[in-house]
Amino acid sequence: MSNTYIPERAMFIFAHPDDIEFSVAGTAAKWASRGCENTYVVITDGNVGSHDPDMSREELAQIRRQEQTAAAKVAGAINCIFLGYDDGSLEPTLALRKQLVKLIRQYRPNAVVCGDPNMYYRGERLNHPDHRAAARAVFDAVFPACEMRLLYPEFEAEGIQPHKVNFVFVTTDQELNHFVDISETINTKLKALNEHRSQLGGIDYSDRMRERATAVGKQVGLAYAEAFRRFTVTPLPIPQEEIVQ
Repeated sequence: MSNTYIPERAMFIFAHPDDIEFSVAGTAAKWASRGCENTYVVITDGNVGSHDPDMSREELAQIRRQEQTAAAKVAGAINCIFLGYDDGSLEPTLALRKQLVKLIRQYRPNAVVCGDPNMYYRGERLNHPDHRAAARAVFDAVFPACEMRLLYPEFEAEGIQPHKVNFVFVTTDQELNHFVDISETINTKLKALNEHRSQLGGIDYSDRMRERATAVGKQVGLAYAEAFRRFTVTPLPIPQEEIVQ
């Protein structure tokens, strides 16, 4: 099904700079254009993502933060937060879960967008283990941790209250149940992706990204789309006018 739902606030939590742009930036840009306050959380700095023998981890981390900040701006994100973990060794630890819980409680997103914790491959391509680790940490933070008052009581002492997320949107190719029409934002997605110059190696990914969005959209009669497995964590209240007396 195609859905017109636009959250008031959304949090996109992914492992690396450019993960959002390759997967869900069309959705992010569309939601932002409709007034959604988008917060990007990038867990690692992608600081091993180079084959240049003269590149250091520290220099690459700085470059990739700059690229991700620019890409987030293109897509209309309000915040872009970096947690500074090392690329290639991410684990879904309790410490990471606690960091994500704090951010979710602070920014109070209605929707959280992440990867698939169970995806080991996509088509003929193997999935990066950091992607699975990041998604696992997100799942564990969203429910039930971020809504339990007696878990991490020190946050409440700081004035940071528990929060119930409504939906988790998982970018995956399994059991899809939610499609977002990105026909009006496909060009914004490509522009945002092109900010990641250190990773693109001079290759123009526009055609293959359009082909992917076309293939997804074809499933539900859209020109371009991004697809998700959407989980309901806390159902939205039913509008009063829809309640049958």
